[in-house]
Amino acid sequence: MRLFLILILAAFAVNNVCAQTAELCQGKYFTEAEGKAFLENHTVTSKPAWEARAAQIRNQIKKGMGLETLPARPVSKPIIHSKRIMDGYSIENVAFESIPGVYVTGNLYRPLQKQKSYPAVLCPHGHGENPHGRFREQTQKRCATLARMGAVVFVWDMVGQGDARQCEHKMPKALKLQTINAIRALDFVSSLPEVDKQRIAVTGESGGGTQTFLLTALDDRIKVSVPCVMVSAYFFGGCVCESGLPIHKNGNFQTNNVEIAALAVPRPMLLISDGDDWTKNTPEVEFPHIKNIYGLYGKSELVENVHLPDEKHDYGPSKRNAMYVFMAKQLNLDIKKISDANGQVDEAGSKVLTQADLEVFNAAHPRPSNAVMGDDKIMGLL
Repeated sequence: MRLFLILILAAFAVNNVCAQTAELCQGKYFTEAEGKAFLENHTVTSKPAWEARAAQIRNQIKKGMGLETLPARPVSKPIIHSKRIMDGYSIENVAFESIPGVYVTGNLYRPLQKQKSYPAVLCPHGHGENPHGRFREQTQKRCATLARMGAVVFVWDMVGQGDARQCEHKMPKALKLQTINAIRALDFVSSLPEVDKQRIAVTGESGGGTQTFLLTALDDRIKVSVPCVMVSAYFFGGCVCESGLPIHKNGNFQTNNVEIAALAVPRPMLLISDGDDWTKNTPEVEFPHIKNIYGLYGKSELVENVHLPDEKHDYGPSKRNAMYVFMAKQLNLDIKKISDANGQVDEAGSKVLTQADLEVFNAAHPRPSNAVMGDDKIMGLL
């Protein structure tokens, strides 16, 4: 009898995994034509119709991640050290628990100019090697320049990268952990007394773009979003940290990243796209669909698209410049602080530091003793 029950349970587990795997929408899950047709077939014509659809989409994101209930927020204090004074801003190395024993690691950039309150910008980063995400020049330039404009900025490691090496990046539930980490990053900046909680934004590129629109979809504390080179009608994210759990499909229910990004409505959003990746059709396909949804709220002017047809997949200078202008307008930042005599953006004051300078854990600041290590143990916590 016991053997029979074990076999039944094992069969159930296998069937459950197979069913979940069948509902994953990974990489180029649709063709370009299928992605366009999907949006055409899901065009809504009224605000109530969209809100009913939005509730379905949001519920499937939570269900697919296993995040119907968010884990309790740890009560431990953040680790903040190694403050460096730069040209108009400071940088500190930061770690805090997202769930007990799991640490979010990153850098906090703050303006040096004293004022009553500051907006905040969260900066998740995309995939990239040598160096990893938050140590890359394009990421450091983005964070430092936003701080010079007057924003408190926090950038943190993707799961399994930088200082966050408690598990591998492609751990099966990386999407769930990365989303929890993003929400805890939002908790962290919201807890800073100088931050204006009505002016919190998020922007990231590629996999950081996925984190951008997922966090915006799930947490209305985000007031402004700029997903860069990621919102696509046919591409669903190529990594387990983006599409490794069934957030897009369940039985007859299907959505895509365009609808998920549209959950930002009516909050201001800028889509940045280019001509050399899955965002190449944004001006004709993705942007009009999202703008239609904003129009149902009478807010079509709050969603914009900057398309760079001759550029590639990155968060390069032109893309950053477009983001700075949008953030300045929406968060009341001072773009003159980063402009040259001709009114052009000048990032020269935004210094790029070494990885050793920005690392949270080192000989002087070891990883806390309660840190849980290894994929299996982290999976157990999730």
